[in-house]
Amino acid sequence: MRVLIAGATGLTGRRLTQQLLDAQHTPIAMVRKGSDWEDLPQGVIIREGDLTAIDASLLDGIDAVVFAAGSGGDTSTEMTEKVDRDGAIALIDLAVRQGVERFVMLSSIGTDNPGEAPAPMRPYLEAKRAADDHLKQSGLQYTIVRPVSLTKEEGSRAVILGQDVDPDASAARGDVAAILLRALSDDTLCNQTFDMQSAA
Repeated sequence: MRVLIAGATGLTGRRLTQQLLDAQHTPIAMVRKGSDWEDLPQGVIIREGDLTAIDASLLDGIDAVVFAAGSGGDTSTEMTEKVDRDGAIALIDLAVRQGVERFVMLSSIGTDNPGEAPAPMRPYLEAKRAADDHLKQSGLQYTIVRPVSLTKEEGSRAVILGQDVDPDASAARGDVAAILLRALSDDTLCNQTFDMQSAA
């Protein structure tokens, strides 16, 4: 499977590219012009692209998309909206036009009620919620993964999904990447939205 990863140079995206390679898939890393992608695993295909100005050729020959990009709570509201909302929506719409088979979204816990989050995180969660809602209505086969607080750990692959997730727990980025990978081919996760944490 040829998988485009938006956010491939991020802490979760880098792990996902390696896991895709290990699973004999072909990861295509979407990278901005001038960004540092030298630390990506050998064998990853580089495709230049920018979420604030998506080119129609970005998804040529792509079977599935993983949106693992995220501006977080420290970026300006304007940039958060451009990347996490508008960029994601534009990529979803392009995936529809290009006949992409599946779209996996890395979202965040708290998107159900952005107004209850600390003020710095609200624009991010509002943008993520808009993108998630757009994906659900797109007609694409999708999975939306909403992890709790992320750590830089690799994890054990023991995870909790769904209603039993503790909002105050943590999720190892290696475990999150593994769930994103699983969502590309596991039909039990298709057209599902779920919270996620690493098991203790």
